[in-house]
Amino acid sequence: MTTVTFEKNEHGYISFTCFGHAGYAKKRLGGYEPDILCAAISALTENVVNGLEELAGEQLTVTQNAEDGFLRCEINSTLKEGSILLIDAYALSLKNLSEQYGKKYLTVNFKEVR
Repeated sequence: MTTVTFEKNEHGYISFTCFGHAGYAKKRLGGYEPDILCAAISALTENVVNGLEELAGEQLTVTQNAEDGFLRCEINSTLKEGSILLIDAYALSLKNLSEQYGKKYLTVNFKEVR
C-alpha cells in the first residue's frame, strides 16, 4: 500500500511524504502486469516536485529511495499562491485515485503540526 501524508501548520503546507508500493499489479502467467496505480502515483509525485522547483521556483528539500517507494518533500519557505494550487491539485488527484482503486492500495492523510 502507498500512503501519502501532507503536513500543514498555521501557514499552510510544510511537507508531504509518499511511502510504499501500491501493490495493485495483478499476477499473470509468467509474472506480474505493470502496476498502473503505482505508476500513476509516481508520475503525479514527480510532477508536483518538478513543478514546485522548476516552474514555481520553490526551495525544497527532497529525500527519496525508489526501492522503498519513499519520497519526502520538505518546503523551506512560505509557498506562493500558485504552488499551493499545485499541491492542492496533487492531493485531489491522489484522493480520486484512492477512491477509484481503493484505500487498501492508496491512503491519503492530512496532518496538522505545530
